[in-house]
Amino acid sequence: MTMRWAAGQRLQRLSWTVSVLSVVVAASAGATEPAKVLQARDLPASAKTVQEWTAQVEAATAQITAIRLVPIAGRLQVQIDTADGRTLQATTREEGNTLIAEIANAVLALPEQSFRAEKPAFSAERNSVGTDITEVTATQVNAATVQIRIVGDVIAPLAEIVKSDQGLILSVEPDEDAAEEEITVTGEGARGYRVPNASTATRTDTPIRDIPQSIQVVPRQVLEDRNVQREIESLETISGMVQGGDNNAASPEASDVIIRGFSTRRAGNFRDGILSGTFTPIGVIEQVEVLKGPASVLFGALEPGGVINYVTRKPLAEPYYRIGIDVGNYGFYQPSIDLSGPLTEDKNVLYRLIAAYGGGGGFKDTSVSEFITSISPSISFKLGDRTTLNLFYEYGKSVGNVAYEPLLSDGSFIPKNVSPYYSLEVESENQRFGYTLNHEFNDNWQLRHGFSAAFSSFFYKAIEYGSLLEDRFLSDFFAFKVAEAEDKYFGLIDVVGKFKTGSISHQLVAGFDFNREVNYFGFSGDAVDLPRLDIFNPNYNVPLPEIPPALLTDLGISQSYGVYLQDQIAFSDNLKMLIGGRYDWISNETGPIDGDRTSQNDGAFSPRIGLVYQPSKNVSLYTSYVQSFRPASGRNQDNKPFEPTRGTQYEIGVKVDFLDGKLSTTLAAYNLTKTNVLTPDPDPDLARQGFQVQVGEQRSRGIELDVAGEILPGWNIIASYALTDTQVTEDNSIPSTVGNRFINVPQHQASLWSTYTIQEGDLQGLGFGLGLFYVGERQGDLANSFQVRDYLRTDAAIYYRRNGFNAAINVRNLFDIDYVSSANFGTLYINRGNPLTIVGSVSWEF
Repeated sequence: MTMRWAAGQRLQRLSWTVSVLSVVVAASAGATEPAKVLQARDLPASAKTVQEWTAQVEAATAQITAIRLVPIAGRLQVQIDTADGRTLQATTREEGNTLIAEIANAVLALPEQSFRAEKPAFSAERNSVGTDITEVTATQVNAATVQIRIVGDVIAPLAEIVKSDQGLILSVEPDEDAAEEEITVTGEGARGYRVPNASTATRTDTPIRDIPQSIQVVPRQVLEDRNVQREIESLETISGMVQGGDNNAASPEASDVIIRGFSTRRAGNFRDGILSGTFTPIGVIEQVEVLKGPASVLFGALEPGGVINYVTRKPLAEPYYRIGIDVGNYGFYQPSIDLSGPLTEDKNVLYRLIAAYGGGGGFKDTSVSEFITSISPSISFKLGDRTTLNLFYEYGKSVGNVAYEPLLSDGSFIPKNVSPYYSLEVESENQRFGYTLNHEFNDNWQLRHGFSAAFSSFFYKAIEYGSLLEDRFLSDFFAFKVAEAEDKYFGLIDVVGKFKTGSISHQLVAGFDFNREVNYFGFSGDAVDLPRLDIFNPNYNVPLPEIPPALLTDLGISQSYGVYLQDQIAFSDNLKMLIGGRYDWISNETGPIDGDRTSQNDGAFSPRIGLVYQPSKNVSLYTSYVQSFRPASGRNQDNKPFEPTRGTQYEIGVKVDFLDGKLSTTLAAYNLTKTNVLTPDPDPDLARQGFQVQVGEQRSRGIELDVAGEILPGWNIIASYALTDTQVTEDNSIPSTVGNRFINVPQHQASLWSTYTIQEGDLQGLGFGLGLFYVGERQGDLANSFQVRDYLRTDAAIYYRRNGFNAAINVRNLFDIDYVSSANFGTLYINRGNPLTIVGSVSWEF
């Protein structure tokens, strides 16, 4: 890639430019080929004329003289031979149900100048599944690149590249077996919007169509096309997910997500299947997987809405370098790097370093600069043919100063640039490190072990208003500091095995995990006498009081152990069952650090069962029943422990693939209840201090539709719609909220993001994106005393990607609408959506 960039620089210095050259290139002696379009970028760096270029191409390219399909042990080998036995280099990617292998520096020297084979059979005993691969073709896509396309019946086949002394071998496995095999990622993920497999739902790499629950995946391509900057933004294309109210600062840790009506409060955030405990830098994410509904069977004590699992980018076996910079309005800038490759010649030790530093971006007139720093190195060791060890470390620090603001009585906003605080400082810092170890005993059984430790600190200092007078003056100020520190330890070990009982196939997961969290909390503050703040003509230049330090005085310790067992059962090719169970032992201890503390011990069994029926390879019908369990840890005024919560969900749905597997849809209907629900204390002063109340039982039911994939070559789409009906069904508080809707949960929510990339010609690589994000009217508090208006936000993008060069302009909130992203404690404290934001980005990949 470095050579490509250098050649491009030299080409820019040529005194002449070539827009289009038509030449005829002889692929081999006696072979003819139709004329091809040659552009200036195709000239080798040392070529000054077309004649010199032709000579260099003939010397540098290998002639492919034969392509043979050989069935071996249930796999299909695509053997590619060269005239001189030269070893070929290939890269692979997926487009819908097609695996594409591109071979550089090669020309076809076949009698027909192309190759095509339909429905290749594997062997006599495999003829029944021979149509899992429907077609294999080879074409010359430009003067020096040959493209092999292997089409799967439903999903793209898997391929292993094997170097041969005659050229190259693609060892291909059809999609039927690929659905049963666990995939080890050895390179960058597939490009595109449709992801056929996910690991979050079962802790094994499983086709999404085989999972009896709604699971949605946001691939890396969507994150890049939208130029996502924060975790909460990465989830906007998924149905039933909205921003929660626990967003009291610009800190990325403050992002609270609501799934199917219930807040995750970050307890449901995982990284590669391991409890996270810290925010996830966008640069390290390969894809985001969201499992809807209770997931305690495999992930322990969780909120019932669902699990968010951030799958990270792993070290690569081939050198990869990316440098980039983003710049935008409001002084935003963010340089970043992504470096990876082998550290040893045998490629048994690989590394990756991803880092970014972002500053600016705040649209309020404040004195505190905003920035986010993230550094994420990782290294992997191949300890043997069947053993791998991966080590990781992450560091993140953020400083922000954008928080709540009031709504005026008519529902309008204060001036966009005005901060309603005399003073506001927010700072967080975290570190996370750990490892994963995988050992395969044989082809059917493996042992997996993982551990992580996370240490984070949070500091919040504010002089905050308490009332709004005459829709103009903020008054009743309160000066306070909040300090928090949190230590988290998580470990797991499990065994995965495949076996058969007669004609019935099983994939078993049995494991044990451990989680320990230690939380420290400190608060200091009091009412202060300060002049009223005029939101239309603010004067911040007044003497401010000193706020005593927030000493860490309170302590919370949570410790859990869990054992789980799960079996994926295939009774036949079209009838499958997922069944599992888990038992948790959990203890909680809360109170002052230097005093008596209250303790609580809980235990619960969480079952899960689901059935999938597939009348065809394109259709899956499913139903499931799952439960979750979570201790209700929090703070109340009498310092007594809360009762544990329990979530129960019934779900039915259908998953359908269209356009030869290039477009996937999921339609789900569910009924989800949660008992012993915690909510912020109705008193805003107590809520600011972290106090909560337990209201009883809440129910959420709804219908969700998610669509993702490729409609036409270059035209991708990811879309969603959610109808969510929420209601408080039991309430222990006074006044009662029975019959009320949940805070921040819209009845209707929809999203659409679509891109089109020009596939050929002079403008190849140029693309456009358009996004529409609708969030319906929501309740502003649990008492349903006021409503937050609905909004429709429009995003857009234009980009150019070619030969490792990437440039884009992304616009968020194109029409600069004003909207409430989430509500918190009545009309006085809401989160406001960001105004028109424009970010330009440039990056190079080598």
